[in-house]
Amino acid sequence: MENGFADIVILMTLAVALVATFRRIRLPAILAYLVVGIIVGPSVTALFTNADDMHLLAEIGIVFLLFSLGLEFSLPRLLAMRNLVFGVGLGQVLLTSACFSAIAFIYSAELPAAIIIGGMLALSSTAIVIKQITELGIINQQRSQLAISILLFQDIAVVPLLIAVPLMGSDSDANLSVALGLALVKGVVVVALLLSIGKWLLPWLFREVARTRTDELFVLTTILVVLLAAGLTYVFGLSMALGAFLAGMMLGESQYKYQLEADIRPFRDILMGLFFITVGMQLDLSVMLDHLSLVIGGVTGIMIIKVIMVRAAAWLARCESQQAWSAGIKLCQIGEFSFVIAALAARHNVITQEQSSVLVSMGIISMAVTPFLVSRSWYFASKIAPARQLNQVADTPCVASQPQAGHVVIAGFGRVGQSVARMLKMEGLEFVVVDVDPIRVHESRSAGEPVIFGDASHKDILQSAGVATAKLLLISFDRPDVAAGVINAARQLQPELQVMVRTKRDYELEGLYAAGASQVVPELQEGSLMLISQVLHYSGVPMSRILKRVTQERKGRYDHLHGFYPGETTEISYGTEDKLEFIHAISLPGHAACLGKSISQLTVLQKRVSIRGLRRDGREVSDPDATTRLQAGDVLIIAGKPRRVERAERYLLEGT
Repeated sequence: MENGFADIVILMTLAVALVATFRRIRLPAILAYLVVGIIVGPSVTALFTNADDMHLLAEIGIVFLLFSLGLEFSLPRLLAMRNLVFGVGLGQVLLTSACFSAIAFIYSAELPAAIIIGGMLALSSTAIVIKQITELGIINQQRSQLAISILLFQDIAVVPLLIAVPLMGSDSDANLSVALGLALVKGVVVVALLLSIGKWLLPWLFREVARTRTDELFVLTTILVVLLAAGLTYVFGLSMALGAFLAGMMLGESQYKYQLEADIRPFRDILMGLFFITVGMQLDLSVMLDHLSLVIGGVTGIMIIKVIMVRAAAWLARCESQQAWSAGIKLCQIGEFSFVIAALAARHNVITQEQSSVLVSMGIISMAVTPFLVSRSWYFASKIAPARQLNQVADTPCVASQPQAGHVVIAGFGRVGQSVARMLKMEGLEFVVVDVDPIRVHESRSAGEPVIFGDASHKDILQSAGVATAKLLLISFDRPDVAAGVINAARQLQPELQVMVRTKRDYELEGLYAAGASQVVPELQEGSLMLISQVLHYSGVPMSRILKRVTQERKGRYDHLHGFYPGETTEISYGTEDKLEFIHAISLPGHAACLGKSISQLTVLQKRVSIRGLRRDGREVSDPDATTRLQAGDVLIIAGKPRRVERAERYLLEGT
């Protein structure tokens, strides 16, 4: 007991120290967890000799990750992506499996072993790719959606591989086709069951839980639903991650999706860290060193071939070239489920233990370089694809084109920050926003807002936003302690910068002025108008125009101060769900029901929500004409009550 407790303390100490160190030198935390796993694994200190001891907890991390991903995909949206999931995804798995199986067979592998190796190498890492694109704020971009579609099909493809391995390793005459057919029937039954439960039972359940106004009960219910969904698919012989994804997808249509994401995030991130530690534990350094040239050459060859196979599958589905190359670069590593298949194949003597260790070594090395490749995937894709396609938005967490000087930097993109941004846009003034809420960043960036994901108290984030050459820094969130850190970081970049701070409580004024604020403004509706007027004044707008704008807002009952992009921290309770007004960006895929219709024909949409704008080919149309016909790739920006926004999105995508 004492030794076990000490081992856990050592493990956590190493994790904290290495994650902090890697973050300081701007390397992803995933690499830190992998290094921790190598250090505590059997190859170095042997602190933990068996990674299977923590396998269940680590797998629950993947379950929570897929649940969070499911929240981003409503059923209409997934159906609209079916050509990607079952077109590009299927093509990638078949082409890649066939290619690697042929290579393995040529190099003297038995046919069963070659088939399993091919299927194993066709898989990519759902955990790493989704975590990276989420942190980078690019999950809603087309190339990321393409990568996610392929990953979803790969998770489905794991099931027949897990069934086939024991049958190939046994001497019995078990019929493989019968076993796979039975698995297919089970899959259809469990998916239909989960979809039915999710559509009718889960919204009612969370509505009743929300009425209790008990945070603990909401969190417990969320965890229970995730684990029950994962357990149901596991009992039927399917992936636990698939069940969690379906549960999240069903709840992604509810008004509680943002609260669910916030509640699950701490558990997900901690357990995902544990998962990557267990991956690092599986690296056998002696095997890797004995076959170093094979491992390095194999990793290089595998990654190049997988990129080409993704591009080939995307070409068959007629996907755009640069998007396909970018998705392929994201998915060129070996996946975490490949480790499970490798261990199972070795246990049933389909492949040798040495082959399994070499494949695991290749997988860990490919995973280690994945964060770098994901963050640079668009850059590499732009070098491969023709130059004429370079007008797309880059695959980075920052704004594609930022003002060079004289702009306004807004720290925090809550309701007040968004209200200020709208006024600046109406005056034609440039601004850049910094916000730490990933969901809000996804929503606002999809609508074309110049938002950078990051903590505004970090000097490098402010530098990326151009604080050194900005005219004004506005701190719009009400956290005086954090605001003081932002002011200090900004002053280091530009000592004479005008810094304006919004706060709710007037007793914070002196402390903020002492921290270096140029102007501190209190809140409420009139406070918001005062803040906007001063931002416009510091930005050079004549006072007469400011007074006219404020008067118009008062007469219009503060129309431009209503509606906001919801984020992770947006509180939606039973008492407020019908009082809030959301702004939501809807990307229209190629199979959306509304394509070809003019805005004037969308009668259901016009009655229930208002249209705030339209983005087409990277350009914003703030007041689209009623005769404008919607096209694939358009981003329609709508506003309304949460339930009305959800119904409107379903109408646009499904037509019902």
